[in-house]
Amino acid sequence: MKKIVSAFLVLCMSAINIAPALAITEQKETIEHLSINKKAPNNTVKITDMKKIISEGNVLAVSFDSKFESKKHKAGDIVNFVLPEALYTDEGTLLLPAQTKLVAEITRIVPPKKFNKNARVNLTYKSIVLPDGKSYEIKARPFTKDNALKEGPWSTTGKIALSTISLGIVGAGAGVGFAFIPTHAAIGTGLAIGVPVGCGVGLIVGLLTPGVNYKAKEGEQVMILLMDDATIAK
Repeated sequence: MKKIVSAFLVLCMSAINIAPALAITEQKETIEHLSINKKAPNNTVKITDMKKIISEGNVLAVSFDSKFESKKHKAGDIVNFVLPEALYTDEGTLLLPAQTKLVAEITRIVPPKKFNKNARVNLTYKSIVLPDGKSYEIKARPFTKDNALKEGPWSTTGKIALSTISLGIVGAGAGVGFAFIPTHAAIGTGLAIGVPVGCGVGLIVGLLTPGVNYKAKEGEQVMILLMDDATIAK
């Protein structure tokens, strides 16, 4: 009986001695940094002997792994992104290898609306999948003003310009048609009347029509914001 009690006490003492050692190992921590986007709310990364923690508020650059069109998707669809290049801290620690996959779920798609309001795609990034198949949970969203992916103002400007030019050409044709006598003066007068009217109508139509859908090419890059710490085992 005494031998059993002695053995039990030895095991307890061993556990007590080992626990602090394990805690000390895990508590060893260095702070490194990411410089992907100057506007990121945070740029720190915690490195321990057992894991790498990309802190909440960091911004990552990811790319669509295939062509995307908002009009062909709906809420609940899965969209995959990849890291085209390996992700390192400024200090040189490898965080994620090249071709790491990031899996996102569409939470909402707002279609184009009148007055040139472009479509908006809301996404929640849910997991990181390493090339070796290991998976880790993350929580992230697009790093944009309204947390959504959408076409920039140049797409809308281009659509308005196209509408203006197209109806300007129609107006020019109509103006020439009103010039019944095909003289240079009459044609000039017709153009002078038709072009401004056509362009004016085109501008109004372009402004009042719905905006454009969101499209992205394979490999097109977007920025995402971590909403919680992302932990990757070493």
